[in-house]
Parts: sequence; C-alpha cells; structure tokens
Amino acid sequence: MNISIQTVRLALAALLTLTLACGLNLPRQAQAKETDAIKVLVSTFPVYQFTRNVAAGSKLVQVELMIPAQLGCPHDYALTPQDMRKLAETEVFIVNGLGLEEFLGAPLKKANPRLQLIDSSKGISEILAYDDEENAELDEHHEDAHGTAHQHRKSEAVQSKEQHAHNGGLNPHLFASPRMAALQVANIATGLAAIVPAEEALFERNAQTYITKLKALDAELQELGKRLANPRIVTQHGVFDYLARDMGLEIVAVIAAHPGQDPSAAEALQLVRTIKVKKAGAIFTEPQYPNSIAHTIAGESGIPAALLDPVANGPQLEAPLDYYERTMRTNLQTLANTLGTK
Repeated sequence: MNISIQTVRLALAALLTLTLACGLNLPRQAQAKETDAIKVLVSTFPVYQFTRNVAAGSKLVQVELMIPAQLGCPHDYALTPQDMRKLAETEVFIVNGLGLEEFLGAPLKKANPRLQLIDSSKGISEILAYDDEENAELDEHHEDAHGTAHQHRKSEAVQSKEQHAHNGGLNPHLFASPRMAALQVANIATGLAAIVPAEEALFERNAQTYITKLKALDAELQELGKRLANPRIVTQHGVFDYLARDMGLEIVAVIAAHPGQDPSAAEALQLVRTIKVKKAGAIFTEPQYPNSIAHTIAGESGIPAALLDPVANGPQLEAPLDYYERTMRTNLQTLANTLGTK
C-alpha cells in the first residue's frame, strides 16, 4: 500500500490540530467557569471574613477584599484608581454600613451604576450612637438573646469624646461584638441568596454554622464580663462600644476624639484625672493605631495598658477562616489577665 508524503503530512497536521484543540479545551472551560462566577467585592476586612465563611465552598461566587486587610477601619480612607477599577468590574458589593464606608458616596454610583449592594447592618436593632444622650446614661440596659440583662455605662467624658460621627452619629463598629457580628452574617447570607438563589442552601447552612460559633464566643465573653474584678476600662476610640455593652463593661474614657488623633496635653491631663476618679482598671489599645500616648496616660494614671484587637484589620496574607474567633478568644484572655477575675 503506497502512502504519499503529502498524505502523511496532512494526517500529522490533522493530529496536531486535534491535540492542540483537546489540550486547550480544558483551560478554556476552566476559564469560562471562573468568568461565570459572580464577583463579590467586600469593603473591609472583618466583613470580608464573615462573607468568606458564608460563601465557603461556593462555585458561583468569587469573593475579594477591596481595602487592604492591614488598613483596618477606613475612617480617613480615600478611594484609589485601583478601587474604582475593582468596583467597575464587580457585580456585588458588600459593606459594613452605618457610615463606616463614608468614602464611597457618589463615586460608587459613578464607578458602577448597576452594582448590587448588600448592607450587612441593614435592619439591625440596638444600634448605638456616638452622640445620643441615651447612650450616656448610666442605667442603660439591654437583654441578650438568652434573656440576660446587661448594663452598658458611658461617662460624660466618653460622650464628649465621641462627637466624631458616622452617618448621623451612629456607631458602625458592629463587627467588634460577636453577638452583633452574627447578625451581620445573617444579612450577608440573605443578600447573597437573593442574588445567587442556586446557592441559597449552601449560604444558609454556612451562615448557621458560623453564627453558632459566634454565639458560643459571645456567651464566653458575657460569662467573663460577670467575673471581671474591675469592669471599668478606657479605649482608644469607640470601636469596643458594642462589646462593652454585651459584656457589661463600663467605658469611662476614650483617648481619641477622632480615630488616630492624639489628645492635646490638656486633654491628656483630663483623661488622667477621669481615669483616677472613675477608678478604671486598664487602657486598651488597638493594633491599628500608635499606642505611645495611651501607654503614657496609663503610666501617669497608675494602671496597665494592653492590646485589644477588634479585628478591624488582619494579616497581609489570606487569613484563616477562623481568624475572627481566634482573635476574639485572645481578647478574652487579655481582658481576664489585665482586669483580673473574682
């Protein structure tokens, strides 16, 4: 049987074409699947962690953080060109809400008018206000999900310090309280399920699992709050107000009139006087802000200073899914060691 050279060449060319087609087909399919996934952008690190837990195992959503994890609370943040590009390319944007993302405003609509927004604070009650007179009362009470009454006290010094306002004076730091964080998680799951109904069961299952963990963490913190030898504390800014309310702590003073802004010499002296009069047990600093002033005030007041992490920021590399719980349990131990137990 005679086979011409031309026939062999044609056969080889056909085989090569088939091989290349088969070899390139899988990457194209994989790429198509990635492209088909709905892009979900999250504003801040703690809400990003909550969203990652809700969406864990999903093939239909791709979760990304907008603000660098190390930044923390975006009180003075300004959108970058890279942020604008991310917003333009995403389909869903999840925010903390309550004015924490003040930097967005009009640029958000300009970047992507078709963007679907999920506000993790939507519909949550028991919201605290920086400048609400009710929150300065010494006899404010609330009941938790277990029906246990707690007292959250704020001195006049706190009220005068907390005039920096977000969205009409509302305190946006829900995430620093596991109890309030659980409500944010529920909102995130509901919002994602409405946009991606095919994954509703997954989102609901993941959310309930995570909420159970957060409620257990909240119960541990509340139990510790009842045993602390001295529940009176000083904080750097209003990030721990919800946690203090849940644990029954009294915030007798706040160091920064605006997050990251050091007090004047006169204000520092007044803080020392307030701390001594109110018999505060400790000053708690945050990893996001410098702590030198806080340590100076602590030294002048004769009380310890320690680091308490609201999980507003995180590591540069991707944090583990349980990073929030680990950090909060470290906080629990720090509170017990610094304030003592009875």
